[in-house]
Amino acid sequence: MKTSSVRSVVLAGGGTAGHVNPLLAVADELRARDSETAFRVLGTASGLEADLVPAAGYRLHEIPRVPLPRRPSPDLFRLPVRLRAAVRSAQDAITEIDAQAVVGFGGYVSTPAYLAARRLGVPVVIHEQNARPGLANRLGARWAAAVGTTFADTRIAGATCVGLPLRPAIAALVDERRADPAGSRARGAAALGLDPALPTLLVTGGSSGALNVNRAVTGAAATLLDAGVQVLHLTGRGKDTEVREAVAALARDHDVSRYHVREYLGEMQHALAACDLVVARSGAGTVCELAALGLPAVYVPLPIGNGEQRLNARDVVGAGGGIVIDDAAFTPERVAAEVPALLQDRDRLAAMAEAAGSVGVRDAAARVADMVADVAGAAR
Repeated sequence: MKTSSVRSVVLAGGGTAGHVNPLLAVADELRARDSETAFRVLGTASGLEADLVPAAGYRLHEIPRVPLPRRPSPDLFRLPVRLRAAVRSAQDAITEIDAQAVVGFGGYVSTPAYLAARRLGVPVVIHEQNARPGLANRLGARWAAAVGTTFADTRIAGATCVGLPLRPAIAALVDERRADPAGSRARGAAALGLDPALPTLLVTGGSSGALNVNRAVTGAAATLLDAGVQVLHLTGRGKDTEVREAVAALARDHDVSRYHVREYLGEMQHALAACDLVVARSGAGTVCELAALGLPAVYVPLPIGNGEQRLNARDVVGAGGGIVIDDAAFTPERVAAEVPALLQDRDRLAAMAEAAGSVGVRDAAARVADMVADVAGAAR
């Protein structure tokens, strides 16, 4: 890790946690190197960044949301006016702090940021989270001074693989698990009211949940409970009622006290500290955090989109650190047949954990910060 500091930087990336969390991780790394660094974070009033960025101690500079239509639509005709307004707003943020660099993480706000930086002659650094790059980053990479990717086989101009910058809480958990794995597990379990001695399954479809994942796991709940498994099921906001009802229906014949249901968990590090196996979608953030932590997983890629979720999990699954099951094949019968047996096979879980950790990257925030420092230094 380099120690050179950056005087001022604009960061852009909003809309989803996948863009915002790496942004904040890099910002925190730059701030740790020099507390005097000036920051502006570009975002919209409606994205997650509107809450997460101020909560992390950074000033959010709101710019208009500019979706890039992939096919003819009314948004296509409104695009030029919206884009001009957003670029002007991004320019204001850059000039306000005399930014040495603009760092983009993709999403709606990054395109205006890249265009504004190019107009002002300010160098651009890009981080692409997914195996298949998005439109904004593909555009910006054409003139970026440096491009970092999460995955080695991501096809984008001028790329260097650096991994995914980890959220501070996850980075801290990585160190904690290395230093004191049993203590870390016990503390995570205590925070959530779990028994650290039980084989524990974490189920999550992200903040908005995954309906098919929820139904498949609850459909196999009786088998999981009969196998002595403890389940922490994060359903997604507004999706807990069906899961709670399915679990309650088992109460006559099963000890459902071991099946814990929550809509959402803000302090995800506690769940990751306490579990043995994760069932989840394979968004880049999820895959990279689990690999960095050395956690085995059953990945159920989102069945819509451009197939990037299956690609995100390719390296860790290829190493033996995870299993991929298509959404259509992820049924109660499949869960009942495979997941309890996996949780009871301690040797296989340990081998999967080691394999996942072998492909995990733990210092990506520092690597991206080094890129920013190099670019900012060259621009002085």
